[in-house]
Amino acid sequence: MQENPTLAQPRSPLLMNRENTALVVIDVQKKLTPSIQNAPFICWNISRLIRGCHTLSVPVIASEQYPAGLGETLPFLATLMADAGADVREKTMFSCREVAPAFNKLRAKGVQNLVITGLESHVCVLQSALDLIGQGFNVFAVVDAVGSRFQIDHETALCRLELSGATLVSTEMVLFELCETAAASDFKSISRLVREELPAELETH
Repeated sequence: MQENPTLAQPRSPLLMNRENTALVVIDVQKKLTPSIQNAPFICWNISRLIRGCHTLSVPVIASEQYPAGLGETLPFLATLMADAGADVREKTMFSCREVAPAFNKLRAKGVQNLVITGLESHVCVLQSALDLIGQGFNVFAVVDAVGSRFQIDHETALCRLELSGATLVSTEMVLFELCETAAASDFKSISRLVREELPAELETH
């Protein structure tokens, strides 16, 4: 039987693997989300990423910015994160640098790549991403799973993130990249997530 030459080649280090990647969900909270542009679309994509990571056994970490004032994580996302065994941390600093022990735990498990989602693009997402890049992580910012109240802030944040060393990706990029092959046992589950349509009504309060 002839050997498949592609299987003998190493995978590019620029690609995410389920063994060295974690998902980060930043501050998708009850009182903040309703004012975000395209909030239902963003929250739906975050939900697909959480479910995909759960299927692929990719760790999930989440933050809540001053939940006493901004409310807790949206209930339907909180349920998905609980199912995925997410590590949820409260903070008052805009950057997730405040919850460094959670990221230290990921690093100790061999995580090098962080998939960043959440709110707002130009504040907590940006500051967290830049701090995490400074700590040596490879940061992948999911452009259709982050958002701000105003488009100019969102677009400027994405430009700054890319110029600062973050890799811009989409939800589908992440799901297919982590799955890697249609021969994977969990490909059908990932394929269903990719084909899923945005629900007509999505609770973002």
